[in-house]
Amino acid sequence: MRSILFHVPTTVPWGDGSLLLFGPLGLLTLVWLVIGLGWFAFVAMRQGMQAAVIQLGMPVVALTIILGVVLPLIATDKGVPIRGYGGMLLAAAVSGTWLSIVRGRRVGIDADTILSLATQVFIWGIVGARLFYVIQYHDRFFVAGKPLTQSLMDVVNIAGGGLVVFGSLPTAAIAAWRFARRRGIDILTLADVIAPGMLVGLAIGRVGCFLNGCCYGGPCDLPWAVEFPAGTEVAAKFPAAGGAPGAGVPPGAGVPSVPVHPAQLYAAIDAALLAMLAVAWTPFARRPGEVFAVVLTLHPISRLLLEAIRVDEPPALGTPFSISQLVSLVLLVLAAALWWWIGRHAPAQTARL
Repeated sequence: MRSILFHVPTTVPWGDGSLLLFGPLGLLTLVWLVIGLGWFAFVAMRQGMQAAVIQLGMPVVALTIILGVVLPLIATDKGVPIRGYGGMLLAAAVSGTWLSIVRGRRVGIDADTILSLATQVFIWGIVGARLFYVIQYHDRFFVAGKPLTQSLMDVVNIAGGGLVVFGSLPTAAIAAWRFARRRGIDILTLADVIAPGMLVGLAIGRVGCFLNGCCYGGPCDLPWAVEFPAGTEVAAKFPAAGGAPGAGVPPGAGVPSVPVHPAQLYAAIDAALLAMLAVAWTPFARRPGEVFAVVLTLHPISRLLLEAIRVDEPPALGTPFSISQLVSLVLLVLAAALWWWIGRHAPAQTARL
């Protein structure tokens, strides 16, 4: 586990003084504004103001707020912490987008279109995943006596960890559907294009979970079991000292965890294998949407099994299942409906991915 990879200094030497990097007048904020507004103007000239607002309005505003407001607030005396979770999240977005661009070209969808889609899906997916996490674990953010401003800062500190993958599905799906309608792209073909890339992103993102110490498994004595360091949630729940799991050693007490399942890495391997299966299935798909339907069928099944190993989520809604398992069951119903819908259409001779 490596929660923080390194720190970025908030200032750099400049002449006889220093130059501020972050903040409303920080160098990186100003550079981004120039690039972001230039990109916005370019799209507005080519596609119109409405298209520019829809495609780039939120990304430009969001990154400006992050650089100008959020990063200065989370900075420490060492600088702005670059966390393993956030780094893997960025790597996941880049890798998934690259694969989607490669696949999109094979069916006539250009790279600019995929990049625009990826930007919207990524941002709205993050919003949904974070919102789901905050709602599920609201007691971690809004504590009696804690200033509201601090609670809100904790909510937006996504790089520190705390996303529920299934929470991203509604917001990301709506964003993709609206995008496809505006561009006149068949939504099922688009889903086939991006499905493997989403899984690649998920695989890399789970490595971030491992670095962050979230989404952990229960104690085990297998050769590949891992011990998480003191100060982590895993060590608090399953301390090595004190005997039985659940002894409840407070974080920071200097006690590591007992050996536990690296459930995060199990999920990473699962997503990577499913991504390879989706790519391998592509030449055999006879109808648009089949590749996505395979993913929508198999991923909930594997998630149901992986949740039996994970112990970070309690049973939900009076059932013996976690919230993720309940969502998986809903997704299986949706997968069945999708297969039925696809089966109603005759095999199509479409461009091969």
